[in-house]
Amino acid sequence: MLKILKFLLLFIPFAATAQYRISGRVVDSATQKPVADASVFLSNASAGTKTNNDGTFTISNVRGGQYELVVSIIGYAAYKQTVMVNKDLELTRILINQQAIQLQEVRIGGPDKHWADHYARFKREFIGMTDNAAQCDILNPHALSFDNDDGVFIATADATLIIENKALGYRIKYILTAFSDNPKTGIIYFAGEAFFETMKGSKHQQKKWIKNRLETYEGSDMHFLRSVIANKVKEEGFLVRRLIRKPNPAYKGGFNNKFIQTLVTTPLATNEYAGLTDQKGEYVLAFKDCLAISYNNNPLSGSILTIGSPYLYFDNNGIVLNPQDATFEGSWGESRMAGMLPVDYEPPQK
Repeated sequence: MLKILKFLLLFIPFAATAQYRISGRVVDSATQKPVADASVFLSNASAGTKTNNDGTFTISNVRGGQYELVVSIIGYAAYKQTVMVNKDLELTRILINQQAIQLQEVRIGGPDKHWADHYARFKREFIGMTDNAAQCDILNPHALSFDNDDGVFIATADATLIIENKALGYRIKYILTAFSDNPKTGIIYFAGEAFFETMKGSKHQQKKWIKNRLETYEGSDMHFLRSVIANKVKEEGFLVRRLIRKPNPAYKGGFNNKFIQTLVTTPLATNEYAGLTDQKGEYVLAFKDCLAISYNNNPLSGSILTIGSPYLYFDNNGIVLNPQDATFEGSWGESRMAGMLPVDYEPPQK
Protein backbone atom coordinates (compact mmCIF):
# COMPACT_ATOMS: atom_id res chain seq x y z
CA MET A 1 0.00 0.00 0.00
CA LEU A 2 1.21 3.46 -0.86
CA LYS A 3 1.49 5.90 1.99
CA ILE A 4 -0.05 9.31 1.36
CA LEU A 5 2.19 12.10 2.49
CA LYS A 6 0.98 15.41 3.89
CA PHE A 7 -0.47 17.75 1.31
CA LEU A 8 2.51 20.04 0.90
CA LEU A 9 3.48 21.90 -2.23
CA LEU A 10 6.56 19.86 -3.07
CA PHE A 11 5.85 19.66 -6.75
CA ILE A 12 8.43 19.54 -9.50
CA PRO A 13 9.41 22.75 -11.30
CA PHE A 14 7.50 23.69 -14.44
CA ALA A 15 10.04 22.46 -16.96
CA ALA A 16 10.47 19.77 -19.57
CA THR A 17 10.05 16.30 -18.11
CA ALA A 18 13.15 14.09 -18.21
CA GLN A 19 13.38 11.48 -20.95
CA TYR A 20 14.40 7.90 -20.19
CA ARG A 21 15.29 4.69 -21.98
CA ILE A 22 13.80 1.19 -21.68
CA SER A 23 15.85 -1.73 -22.96
CA GLY A 24 15.66 -5.48 -22.68
CA ARG A 25 15.69 -8.85 -24.45
CA VAL A 26 12.71 -10.98 -25.50
CA VAL A 27 13.17 -14.74 -25.20
CA ASP A 28 11.03 -17.79 -26.02
CA SER A 29 10.16 -19.33 -22.66
CA ALA A 30 10.31 -22.91 -24.00
CA THR A 31 13.41 -22.85 -26.20
CA GLN A 32 15.24 -20.01 -24.42
CA LYS A 33 16.06 -18.62 -27.88
CA PRO A 34 15.75 -14.91 -28.70
CA VAL A 35 12.59 -13.74 -30.47
CA ALA A 36 13.24 -11.37 -33.36
CA ASP A 37 10.84 -8.85 -34.95
CA ALA A 38 8.46 -8.73 -31.98
CA SER A 39 6.59 -5.46 -31.44
CA VAL A 40 7.45 -3.85 -28.11
CA PHE A 41 5.46 -0.76 -27.18
CA LEU A 42 4.05 1.27 -24.31
CA SER A 43 0.27 1.03 -24.14
CA ASN A 44 -1.62 4.26 -24.94
CA ALA A 45 1.62 5.95 -25.99
CA SER A 46 3.55 6.60 -29.17
CA ALA A 47 6.78 4.95 -27.97
CA GLY A 48 7.56 1.56 -29.47
CA THR A 49 10.01 -0.51 -31.50
CA LYS A 50 10.76 -4.05 -32.73
CA THR A 51 13.26 -6.58 -31.39
CA ASN A 52 16.54 -7.21 -33.20
CA ASN A 53 17.74 -10.63 -34.37
CA ASP A 54 19.20 -11.30 -30.89
CA GLY A 55 15.87 -10.36 -29.23
CA THR A 56 17.15 -7.07 -27.84
CA PHE A 57 15.26 -3.80 -28.03
CA THR A 58 15.59 -0.21 -26.89
CA ILE A 59 12.79 2.35 -26.56
CA SER A 60 14.30 5.81 -26.30
CA ASN A 61 12.95 9.23 -25.30
CA VAL A 62 10.35 7.84 -22.91
CA ARG A 63 8.57 10.45 -20.84
CA GLY A 64 8.52 9.61 -17.12
CA GLY A 65 5.35 7.95 -15.83
CA GLN A 66 3.59 4.62 -15.36
CA TYR A 67 3.02 2.48 -18.44
CA GLU A 68 2.02 -0.98 -19.48
CA LEU A 69 4.78 -2.50 -21.61
CA VAL A 70 3.36 -4.83 -24.25
CA VAL A 71 5.20 -7.44 -26.36
CA SER A 72 3.25 -8.77 -29.31
CA ILE A 73 4.11 -11.16 -32.15
CA ILE A 74 2.11 -13.73 -34.11
CA GLY A 75 2.39 -17.19 -32.61
CA TYR A 76 2.90 -15.98 -29.05
CA ALA A 77 0.59 -14.86 -26.26
CA ALA A 78 0.76 -11.12 -25.66
CA TYR A 79 3.07 -10.18 -22.80
CA LYS A 80 2.19 -7.27 -20.50
CA GLN A 81 4.14 -5.71 -17.66
CA THR A 82 3.45 -2.54 -15.68
CA VAL A 83 6.53 -0.33 -15.42
CA MET A 84 7.11 2.92 -13.54
CA VAL A 85 9.57 4.96 -15.57
CA ASN A 86 11.49 7.37 -13.36
CA LYS A 87 14.94 6.25 -14.49
CA ASP A 88 16.49 4.22 -17.32
CA LEU A 89 15.14 0.64 -17.15
CA GLU A 90 16.96 -2.55 -18.10
CA LEU A 91 14.59 -5.53 -18.43
CA THR A 92 17.14 -8.32 -18.71
CA ARG A 93 14.90 -11.12 -20.01
CA ILE A 94 11.26 -11.03 -21.04
CA LEU A 95 9.89 -14.56 -21.43
CA ILE A 96 6.99 -14.99 -23.84
CA ASN A 97 4.93 -18.14 -24.37
CA GLN A 98 4.12 -19.79 -27.68
CA GLN A 99 0.44 -19.89 -28.56
CA ALA A 100 -1.37 -21.86 -31.24
CA ILE A 101 -2.89 -19.68 -33.94
CA GLN A 102 -6.65 -20.02 -34.13
CA LEU A 103 -8.22 -19.14 -37.46
CA GLN A 104 -11.40 -17.20 -36.95
CA GLU A 105 -14.39 -17.36 -39.25
CA VAL A 106 -14.85 -14.24 -41.33
CA ARG A 107 -18.24 -12.70 -40.68
CA ILE A 108 -19.91 -9.65 -42.09
CA GLY A 109 -21.94 -8.12 -39.30
CA GLY A 110 -22.48 -11.48 -37.64
CA PRO A 111 -25.93 -12.87 -36.87
CA ASP A 112 -27.09 -9.55 -35.41
CA LYS A 113 -29.66 -8.15 -37.87
CA HIS A 114 -29.46 -4.81 -36.07
CA TRP A 115 -25.67 -4.72 -36.34
CA ALA A 116 -25.60 -1.47 -38.36
CA ASP A 117 -27.71 0.37 -35.77
CA HIS A 118 -25.63 -1.03 -32.91
CA TYR A 119 -22.42 -0.04 -34.67
CA ALA A 120 -23.69 3.51 -35.16
CA ARG A 121 -24.44 3.69 -31.43
CA PHE A 122 -21.04 2.28 -30.53
CA LYS A 123 -19.19 4.66 -32.83
CA ARG A 124 -21.13 7.64 -31.47
CA GLU A 125 -20.23 6.83 -27.87
CA PHE A 126 -16.74 5.41 -28.46
CA ILE A 127 -15.41 7.86 -31.06
CA GLY A 128 -17.58 10.81 -30.02
CA MET A 129 -19.63 13.48 -31.77
CA THR A 130 -17.12 16.32 -32.01
CA ASP A 131 -15.58 17.91 -35.09
CA ASN A 132 -12.59 15.62 -34.54
CA ALA A 133 -14.90 12.59 -34.44
CA ALA A 134 -16.25 13.43 -37.89
CA GLN A 135 -12.71 12.84 -39.21
CA CYS A 136 -12.24 9.46 -37.46
CA ASP A 137 -12.81 6.08 -39.06
CA ILE A 138 -12.65 2.51 -37.75
CA LEU A 139 -11.09 0.61 -40.64
CA ASN A 140 -12.22 -2.86 -39.51
CA PRO A 141 -15.65 -2.31 -37.91
CA HIS A 142 -16.81 -5.90 -38.47
CA ALA A 143 -14.40 -7.05 -35.78
CA LEU A 144 -17.08 -5.76 -33.39
CA SER A 145 -19.99 -7.67 -31.84
CA PHE A 146 -22.76 -6.27 -29.68
CA ASP A 147 -24.96 -7.55 -26.88
CA ASN A 148 -27.45 -6.39 -24.27
CA ASP A 149 -27.02 -7.36 -20.62
CA ASP A 150 -30.05 -6.35 -18.56
CA GLY A 151 -30.41 -3.08 -20.45
CA VAL A 152 -26.67 -2.36 -20.62
CA PHE A 153 -25.27 -2.08 -24.15
CA ILE A 154 -22.07 -4.15 -24.48
CA ALA A 155 -19.47 -4.19 -27.25
CA THR A 156 -16.60 -6.64 -27.77
CA ALA A 157 -13.96 -7.02 -30.48
CA ASP A 158 -12.35 -10.21 -31.78
CA ALA A 159 -9.41 -8.32 -33.29
CA THR A 160 -7.39 -5.18 -32.71
CA LEU A 161 -9.36 -2.16 -33.92
CA ILE A 162 -7.56 0.05 -36.45
CA ILE A 163 -8.61 3.67 -36.07
CA GLU A 164 -7.53 6.57 -38.26
CA ASN A 165 -7.86 10.00 -36.67
CA LYS A 166 -7.40 12.38 -39.58
CA ALA A 167 -8.06 15.38 -37.33
CA LEU A 168 -5.03 14.71 -35.10
CA GLY A 169 -2.89 12.72 -37.53
CA TYR A 170 -2.78 9.41 -35.66
CA ARG A 171 -3.30 5.81 -36.73
CA ILE A 172 -4.29 3.92 -33.58
CA LYS A 173 -4.17 0.19 -32.94
CA TYR A 174 -6.68 -0.34 -30.15
CA ILE A 175 -7.21 -3.57 -28.19
CA LEU A 176 -10.72 -3.15 -26.76
CA THR A 177 -11.02 -4.88 -23.38
CA ALA A 178 -14.32 -3.38 -22.19
CA PHE A 179 -17.16 -1.20 -23.45
CA SER A 180 -20.52 -0.61 -21.77
CA ASP A 181 -23.25 2.00 -22.11
CA ASN A 182 -25.73 2.04 -19.23
CA PRO A 183 -28.78 4.21 -20.03
CA LYS A 184 -30.05 3.94 -16.46
CA THR A 185 -26.99 5.54 -14.91
CA GLY A 186 -25.88 7.55 -17.93
CA ILE A 187 -22.37 6.12 -17.49
CA ILE A 188 -20.34 5.05 -20.52
CA TYR A 189 -17.20 3.05 -19.77
CA PHE A 190 -14.55 1.76 -22.11
CA ALA A 191 -11.04 0.48 -21.59
CA GLY A 192 -8.26 -0.93 -23.71
CA GLU A 193 -4.69 -0.65 -24.91
CA ALA A 194 -3.67 1.66 -27.72
CA PHE A 195 -0.54 2.23 -29.75
CA PHE A 196 -0.32 5.56 -31.56
CA GLU A 197 1.48 5.88 -34.87
CA THR A 198 1.97 9.32 -36.40
CA MET A 199 0.43 9.50 -39.86
CA LYS A 200 2.44 10.71 -42.83
CA GLY A 201 1.22 13.86 -44.54
CA SER A 202 2.19 17.01 -46.38
CA LYS A 203 3.80 19.95 -44.57
CA HIS A 204 0.39 21.64 -44.53
CA GLN A 205 -1.24 18.58 -42.96
CA GLN A 206 1.54 18.23 -40.39
CA LYS A 207 1.13 21.87 -39.38
CA LYS A 208 -2.62 21.42 -39.06
CA TRP A 209 -2.22 18.25 -36.96
CA ILE A 210 0.19 19.99 -34.57
CA LYS A 211 -2.33 22.82 -34.14
CA ASN A 212 -5.26 20.44 -33.60
CA ARG A 213 -3.33 18.36 -31.06
CA LEU A 214 -2.48 21.46 -29.04
CA GLU A 215 -6.10 22.62 -29.11
CA THR A 216 -7.19 19.16 -27.94
CA TYR A 217 -4.61 19.19 -25.14
CA GLU A 218 -5.39 22.66 -23.79
CA GLY A 219 -8.01 22.46 -21.07
CA SER A 220 -8.00 18.65 -21.04
CA ASP A 221 -7.71 16.50 -17.92
CA MET A 222 -4.13 15.65 -18.99
CA HIS A 223 -3.29 19.37 -19.15
CA PHE A 224 -4.92 19.98 -15.77
CA LEU A 225 -3.12 17.15 -13.96
CA ARG A 226 0.24 18.16 -15.41
CA SER A 227 -0.48 21.71 -14.20
CA VAL A 228 -1.18 20.31 -10.73
CA ILE A 229 2.19 18.54 -10.72
CA ALA A 230 3.95 21.74 -11.76
CA ASN A 231 2.00 23.85 -9.22
CA LYS A 232 0.89 26.03 -12.14
CA VAL A 233 -2.87 25.49 -12.06
CA LYS A 234 -3.82 29.18 -12.12
CA GLU A 235 -1.01 30.14 -14.48
CA GLU A 236 -2.13 27.49 -16.97
CA GLY A 237 -5.65 28.95 -17.01
CA PHE A 238 -7.55 26.60 -14.67
CA LEU A 239 -9.95 27.59 -11.91
CA VAL A 240 -10.85 24.91 -9.35
CA ARG A 241 -13.79 25.28 -6.97
CA ARG A 242 -15.73 23.13 -4.52
CA LEU A 243 -19.09 21.79 -5.69
CA ILE A 244 -21.27 20.45 -2.88
CA ARG A 245 -23.92 17.95 -3.89
CA LYS A 246 -26.73 16.56 -1.79
CA PRO A 247 -29.46 14.14 -2.86
CA ASN A 248 -32.61 15.90 -4.02
CA PRO A 249 -35.58 14.54 -2.03
CA ALA A 250 -37.89 15.54 -4.91
CA TYR A 251 -35.90 13.59 -7.50
CA LYS A 252 -38.12 11.34 -9.64
CA GLY A 253 -35.63 9.78 -12.05
CA GLY A 254 -33.79 10.85 -15.15
CA PHE A 255 -30.57 12.83 -15.37
CA ASN A 256 -31.81 16.22 -14.20
CA ASN A 257 -32.40 17.48 -10.66
CA LYS A 258 -30.76 14.45 -9.10
CA PHE A 259 -28.80 16.67 -6.70
CA ILE A 260 -29.14 19.92 -4.88
CA GLN A 261 -25.91 21.69 -5.77
CA THR A 262 -23.97 24.52 -4.16
CA LEU A 263 -20.93 25.99 -5.89
CA VAL A 264 -18.46 27.63 -3.53
CA THR A 265 -17.09 30.58 -5.48
CA THR A 266 -13.78 30.86 -3.58
CA PRO A 267 -11.09 29.08 -5.65
CA LEU A 268 -9.34 26.13 -4.05
CA ALA A 269 -5.59 26.13 -3.49
CA THR A 270 -3.78 23.17 -5.07
CA ASN A 271 -2.76 21.70 -1.71
CA GLU A 272 -6.44 21.45 -0.70
CA TYR A 273 -7.04 18.61 -3.16
CA ALA A 274 -3.64 17.34 -4.40
CA GLY A 275 -0.51 15.87 -2.90
CA LEU A 276 2.36 13.42 -3.21
CA THR A 277 2.74 9.72 -2.54
CA ASP A 278 5.90 7.95 -1.43
CA GLN A 279 6.29 6.57 -4.97
CA LYS A 280 8.50 8.73 -7.18
CA GLY A 281 6.56 10.06 -10.15
CA GLU A 282 3.14 9.29 -8.64
CA TYR A 283 0.69 11.85 -7.27
CA VAL A 284 -2.76 11.89 -5.72
CA LEU A 285 -6.05 13.79 -5.69
CA ALA A 286 -8.30 13.55 -2.63
CA PHE A 287 -11.47 15.56 -2.05
CA LYS A 288 -14.76 14.64 -0.40
CA ASP A 289 -16.91 16.98 -2.51
CA CYS A 290 -16.85 17.41 -6.29
CA LEU A 291 -14.22 19.51 -8.03
CA ALA A 292 -15.66 22.05 -10.49
CA ILE A 293 -12.90 22.88 -12.97
CA SER A 294 -13.05 25.56 -15.66
CA TYR A 295 -10.47 26.66 -18.22
CA ASN A 296 -9.78 30.24 -19.35
CA ASN A 297 -13.16 31.38 -17.97
CA ASN A 298 -14.88 29.53 -20.79
CA PRO A 299 -18.25 28.14 -19.61
CA LEU A 300 -18.16 25.54 -22.42
CA SER A 301 -14.93 24.10 -21.01
CA GLY A 302 -16.36 23.43 -17.55
CA SER A 303 -15.89 19.96 -16.09
CA ILE A 304 -16.86 18.22 -12.87
CA LEU A 305 -14.65 15.57 -11.27
CA THR A 306 -16.10 13.20 -8.69
CA ILE A 307 -13.64 10.94 -6.88
CA GLY A 308 -15.27 7.66 -5.92
CA SER A 309 -12.51 6.40 -3.60
CA PRO A 310 -10.34 7.97 -0.91
CA TYR A 311 -7.55 8.68 -3.41
CA LEU A 312 -7.23 9.18 -7.16
CA TYR A 313 -3.69 8.43 -8.33
CA PHE A 314 -2.01 9.92 -11.39
CA ASP A 315 1.49 9.99 -12.88
CA ASN A 316 3.92 12.43 -14.50
CA ASN A 317 2.05 12.17 -17.78
CA GLY A 318 -1.16 13.46 -16.21
CA ILE A 319 -2.82 10.06 -16.58
CA VAL A 320 -5.17 8.68 -13.91
CA LEU A 321 -3.95 5.28 -12.71
CA ASN A 322 -7.27 4.12 -11.20
CA PRO A 323 -9.79 5.53 -13.72
CA GLN A 324 -12.61 3.35 -12.40
CA ASP A 325 -12.67 5.66 -9.36
CA ALA A 326 -13.10 8.87 -11.38
CA THR A 327 -16.30 10.23 -12.90
CA PHE A 328 -15.96 13.08 -15.40
CA GLU A 329 -18.84 15.32 -16.39
CA GLY A 330 -18.97 18.28 -18.73
CA SER A 331 -16.31 18.74 -21.42
CA TRP A 332 -14.05 16.02 -19.97
CA GLY A 333 -16.96 13.60 -19.78
CA GLU A 334 -17.80 14.22 -23.43
CA SER A 335 -14.27 13.41 -24.59
CA ARG A 336 -13.94 10.13 -26.48
CA MET A 337 -11.36 8.40 -28.67
CA ALA A 338 -11.46 11.27 -31.17
CA GLY A 339 -9.95 13.51 -28.48
CA MET A 340 -7.44 10.98 -27.17
CA LEU A 341 -3.78 11.92 -27.27
CA PRO A 342 -0.91 9.51 -26.55
CA VAL A 343 0.00 9.65 -22.88
CA ASP A 344 3.52 10.75 -23.78
CA TYR A 345 2.27 13.74 -25.81
CA GLU A 346 4.41 16.86 -25.42
CA PRO A 347 2.90 20.22 -26.43
CA PRO A 348 5.15 22.37 -28.60
CA GLN A 349 7.27 24.82 -26.65
CA LYS A 350 5.79 28.31 -26.53
